[in-house]
Amino acid sequence: MKYFIHDKALVATKKIGENTRIWAFCNILKGAKIGKDCNICDHVFIENKVVIGNKVTVKCGVFLWDGITIEDNVFIGPNAAFANDKFPRSKKYLKKPVATLIKKGASLGANATVLPGIVVGENAMVGAGAVVTKDVPPNAIVVGNPARITGYVNTVDFKNIKTLQDTSFIKTRLPTKVKGADVYKLSKVSDIRGDLSFTEYKKEIPFLVKRVFMVYNVPSREVRGEHAHRKLHQFLICVKGSVNIVVDDGKNSLEIPLTPMDIGIHIKPRTWSVQYKYSQDAILLVFASEKYDAKDYIRSYDQFLKLVKNGK
Repeated sequence: MKYFIHDKALVATKKIGENTRIWAFCNILKGAKIGKDCNICDHVFIENKVVIGNKVTVKCGVFLWDGITIEDNVFIGPNAAFANDKFPRSKKYLKKPVATLIKKGASLGANATVLPGIVVGENAMVGAGAVVTKDVPPNAIVVGNPARITGYVNTVDFKNIKTLQDTSFIKTRLPTKVKGADVYKLSKVSDIRGDLSFTEYKKEIPFLVKRVFMVYNVPSREVRGEHAHRKLHQFLICVKGSVNIVVDDGKNSLEIPLTPMDIGIHIKPRTWSVQYKYSQDAILLVFASEKYDAKDYIRSYDQFLKLVKNGK
């Protein structure tokens, strides 16, 4: 036998990968599938139609119901709860299980609750006690009830500072570690009459503008963007309030705080971007190189990573 089962565990399934450890008082039904190098801790219950990938950790007191799929390298904290019926009634059963998916590399903190039919994205982090009522995007950090996005994993603050009140280190253009994102210092003239900021084609904005739009009245808890473009270039300026921009080239991720009229961000095609942490009065001005085309959007992070990897 190439896996370990504690003598006080009830394990009916034979579909268990090498080096997996199953500890005391677990109850695992016949149809369950468990991958390699997993650690299933005490008092875990796993139903028949559950699939668990490789190198998964399931801590004590977790119940996995039919329809749940756990991909590779997932961590599930103690007493994390999975609901399996949106409108449960005693002695009334669903015709088929609701599919819930925890994608590879994600982590669920202790006592987190995941509603049925949810997808927790790749490498996402669900905080302890969070109640997940909507799909969690890849790399997002969510906390609270209902769970809200408060940050993104593996994202470095721009120049390791929280604000960009001092932009003296930027001359005109500053390339970033994210391949498809550059920061530009906006031109500014100040005198007794006030301030004037401006941008020029081929200087700060390195493309011909064909469309302009503004984003405003966004509740601070909401997240916008979460997509890339195939051909479109964008140049973002915050004209009022503040907003944080996350840019991602598939290898590196950077969070850039925008405050009024100090810098602009050039986001190139095939660069994933997210806008969040809007202040109540935030107005985000966006210059685009093309007219709106729904087909130009890449809305799936998995698809984005495949395109970047394949160079298509």
